[in-house]
Amino acid sequence: MPRSALLDRVQDLWGSLAGVPAGFPADGVRVVVAPESRLCPPGWVGIVVVGGSGIATAPDAATARFLRGSLAGGPPRAAVEPERWSGRPGVVDMLGPASLAYLDEREFRPATRGADVARLPPGHPDLDRTGWCRPTRRPSPRCLVADVAADDVAESGIDDITSPVFVVRDGGQVAAAAGYRQWPGSVAHLCVLTSTRLRGRGLAREVASAAVADALQNHLLPQWRARPEPSRRLARRLGFQECGAQLSLRIAAHQGDRDAGVTSGGAR
Repeated sequence: MPRSALLDRVQDLWGSLAGVPAGFPADGVRVVVAPESRLCPPGWVGIVVVGGSGIATAPDAATARFLRGSLAGGPPRAAVEPERWSGRPGVVDMLGPASLAYLDEREFRPATRGADVARLPPGHPDLDRTGWCRPTRRPSPRCLVADVAADDVAESGIDDITSPVFVVRDGGQVAAAAGYRQWPGSVAHLCVLTSTRLRGRGLAREVASAAVADALQNHLLPQWRARPEPSRRLARRLGFQECGAQLSLRIAAHQGDRDAGVTSGGAR
């Protein structure tokens, strides 16, 4: 897929998640009021930059005014750089930035080591904290997520997989797992998790490669969203191209009204 076509497809995806009509502009960052935006947690600001432009969703008109003033005069890429927002009055919390990377079949560089990768259904007890052993009600010793910090599990998105889950075992226990959740626009959002004690052995690449191959076989566009550099490096090794980034902000209530000295107004 030519890069221009890929960027168009990625912009269409994120525009569809804004919750209101929000096409990417030719340049700059378009700010829209979108209380139901899926670019960020409820009530937060979501900013996505793809290629040379971006969109930002605000939960209300006052926050949109704050955003427009904050984004004025800077290049689009700066909108998803934490330095732009860190310490800024009115910014209460921040998530990200996360890189957004994609690939098609021609760019795919599959793992070649040939580990024994098995396929499990999503929610299998060897993956999920809900896979309790009865009657002890303790996590199964074969359960992957019982061996990983809760923050890492949440970051991986492994609990949200809708595809088959591709796993590698070590001594009977699942050592690494990968799969994807199907997003709008025929996009496969990749999720990968490796046991803390077994990292650095190339297992994540093996299972991620199997999940990417399955997504491509199903005519889906694989998406890799990541914050940690090791995860981004793994995506690049598989052939993913970084096309943009995503950032979420929590803004103090009525910050836009305080900045503008008004109490009402529209947003465009």
